Amino acid sequence: MPPVLKEVKMIVKEEKRENGYSRREMMTIAAAREINDGEIVFCGTGISMLAAMAAKNISAPQSTIFFETGAIDSKLEEVPLAVADSRVMHATAVNGGLAEAFATMQNRFTGGRVVGILGAAQIDIYGNLNSTAIGDYHNPDVRFSGSGGACDVASFVNRTIIFMQHERRKFVEKLDYLTSPGWIDGPGGRERIGLGPGGPEAVITNLGIMRFDKNSKKMYLAACYPGVTPEEVQQKSSFVLDLERSETFPPPTDTELKILRERCDPQRLILNE
Repeated sequence: MPPVLKEVKMIVKEEKRENGYSRREMMTIAAAREINDGEIVFCGTGISMLAAMAAKNISAPQSTIFFETGAIDSKLEEVPLAVADSRVMHATAVNGGLAEAFATMQNRFTGGRVVGILGAAQIDIYGNLNSTAIGDYHNPDVRFSGSGGACDVASFVNRTIIFMQHERRKFVEKLDYLTSPGWIDGPGGRERIGLGPGGPEAVITNLGIMRFDKNSKKMYLAACYPGVTPEEVQQKSSFVLDLERSETFPPPTDTELKILRERCDPQRLILNE
């Protein structure tokens, strides 16, 4: 095993011994707590899918999970490895396609209950996301897969939850490319370019929870995980965060961890990534 990988595995094991849970489990539970019962959850692959499953099994049993591949209200007895995994289609209410999925996302008759879960390579203080390229667009240092359905989700759903690893290179003052809109440049930014009110509500990282000020639309630190300080969060952000409202985020309960580990991901397909 390479020395770096061995060191990472040792850190994860030590973290579990000390806290009884990993940061990935903390992130998943934190996102699950953001989902309200009765909401319609648009999620992608990986931890966002697991968070939606955890919410449905813990606190939001009447929530509906759907995927851009067209599976709506999946039973999800096992965690799928991708949105195109055949397991997303098990015992669904509807097996459609992209048209049905995006119609569900934009349907005004949902009553403001659609929430999207997104990730990206970069985020700025207004919650705008880059999942396209690092460096110059025409000659990038790194080229990513692009928007997929993320731009549509960020543009049209009622609110979004964003997953990020908390690093200075990811929390940047200026995006290299704007893939998916957040609050654009502050109050009224979305409306000026023809978008609905929507917008990002929370950013969930491996260090804590960020939210957006109602007036300025700027990101602020709402909560740190146990053992994390506000100063550590600021050090890993390239822009200045308001730290004054920070609290300590309640750790996962034994019940939440048991359901997450034994019912949602017993094979640890996502939790061990």
